[in-house]
Amino acid sequence: MTKNLFASPHDAEAAFYDALTKGDLEAMMAVWSDDDEIYCVHPHGQRVSGVEQVRESWRKIFASGQSLRFRLHGQQYVNAMMTSVHSVYEHIAVVGEARTRAPVIATNIYVRTDRGWRMVAHHASPAPAPAPAPTGDEPQRARNTLH
Repeated sequence: MTKNLFASPHDAEAAFYDALTKGDLEAMMAVWSDDDEIYCVHPHGQRVSGVEQVRESWRKIFASGQSLRFRLHGQQYVNAMMTSVHSVYEHIAVVGEARTRAPVIATNIYVRTDRGWRMVAHHASPAPAPAPAPTGDEPQRARNTLH
C-alpha cells in the first residue's frame, strides 16, 4: 500500500474525513501510522488496537454500504513539534436517512513521522445532550463552578 505524504496534521485530518465519507478503506489506512500501537474507539464501541484490528474495524463500517456525510465544528487543536491533538464535533448524516443523529465528539491524534503526519488514535463518543434552558425557577449558581 502506497501512503500519501501529509505535510500537516490538518492535511491528514482532511484525508481521514474524505476517506470516511467515501468509504475507502485503502485511503483510510493511508492516513494511519504503521505502528502497531495505534488505537481506535468508535461510538459505543470497544477500543481496538494495532493495524490489523483498526483496519478490520473500518472494513466492517464500510461494508455496511451506508453513505455518510460529515460536518465538523468546534475544532480545538493542541499542536507541538511532533504531535497534534484535534478535538472536533462531528455531525454525521446518513444519506437517505431522514432522522438527524446526535453529534459525536472525536479526538484525533497525529504524530509527525519520517513519511509525514499520521494518525495514531481516533476516539469518538456520543456528545452529551445539551443542558435544558433555564426556566427562571432554578436557584442562581456560581458561574465559575468546574463541576
